[in-house]
Amino acid sequence: MFVLGLTGSIGMGKTTAAAMFRCHKVPVYDADASVHQLLGRGGAAVPAVGNLFPATVRDDGIDRETLGKIVFNDPQALGWLESILHPLVRKRQTAFLRVSAGQRRRLVVLDIPLLFETGADSTCDAVAVVSAPFYLQSLRVLSRSGMSEEKFSSILARQMPDLEKRRRADFVIPTGLGRRMALISIREIIKVTTRC
Repeated sequence: MFVLGLTGSIGMGKTTAAAMFRCHKVPVYDADASVHQLLGRGGAAVPAVGNLFPATVRDDGIDRETLGKIVFNDPQALGWLESILHPLVRKRQTAFLRVSAGQRRRLVVLDIPLLFETGADSTCDAVAVVSAPFYLQSLRVLSRSGMSEEKFSSILARQMPDLEKRRRADFVIPTGLGRRMALISIREIIKVTTRC
């Protein structure tokens, strides 16, 4: 089974790329979706996160907006949160890979925003980075509800620069040239990785 890591900075089009892999019947593990479930009502991370940040608990879940305000500019609080979430996310990822191997899948995708930053690329056979020009990335991100220039800059500061991600990648999926070009790139990646 070939394990492909999928990553890219905020606003680069990673969610769209992951959907394209799914359309081609490639199983995708979504790390962000796992975090949402872990913090959602009755989620496995709720007790530990609630103990650390009691003001975030709402209806047996974690209010992610409140949590974000607490940890956004506090590296220590963010580190505490990550020490709870990262092992749980990795456990779910391991279960996904085990099930996929049991199904004899030829290719699976690990959709992990901070793939390089967390060292998760070491579990992958190859990495695909989703990339677009900075002006387009800015337009996409700043059009999001609740986003500001300051917040965008802060997020970028915590992520590896796009240029470095592309340098480390085995494949680059361009999303600044329209969906068709991204789809062509993804089809080629599927062809190459399922030949291995």
